Amino acid sequence: MRLDEEMPKWDVALQGLAYDTYQHKGAPLTLEDFRNLANQHAIRFDDIMETMFLLVIHNVWHYLDNTGRLRRIDQQTLDDLYVKRRLSEEDVAAFDGGWKPAQT
Repeated sequence: MRLDEEMPKWDVALQGLAYDTYQHKGAPLTLEDFRNLANQHAIRFDDIMETMFLLVIHNVWHYLDNTGRLRRIDQQTLDDLYVKRRLSEEDVAAFDGGWKPAQT
């Protein structure tokens, strides 16, 4: 990597895991998919969700609300969810739509 390139602001291993899961499923991922990944791979749910929010913030992934409409998520949205320093199930419950890579 060149020194002037910016390091990703998210966990690239979790990004890859989410992408592979999306490819295998062939449909946008849901909170249930992320819960399953967390349990299956012994990963904290909040780490996965933080990565997913950051991917959407940086336009690498898209978030579709539960009606299928593209919903913008910005850094302030994520910051507002960090009331307790970690993302909990109840913090992200409103994001019950689908998550998919921007380039599909």
